Amino acid sequence: MNEIQEYDLVALTEDAIATHKVTHQKILLRRGQMGTVLMSFDHKAFLIDFTDQQGKTFAMETIEPVKLLRLITEPELVLS
Repeated sequence: MNEIQEYDLVALTEDAIATHKVTHQKILLRRGQMGTVLMSFDHKAFLIDFTDQQGKTFAMETIEPVKLLRLITEPELVLS
């Protein structure tokens, strides 16, 4: 299943401007920045939670699916 779902780990495929959750300053999320899908808006956009290494949220942004890559942590079985 390649479709992005809630709680999937994703990475940005391009840079994005975000607002820091605490300071409300503009920040740059770089291509490759990882986040967790919190909510799907009919698969037309996703609310992504971006956290630091301690798990503290620094930004939550709505991102279009074309700007996301679902990260895969487990292999799939090959049926022969």
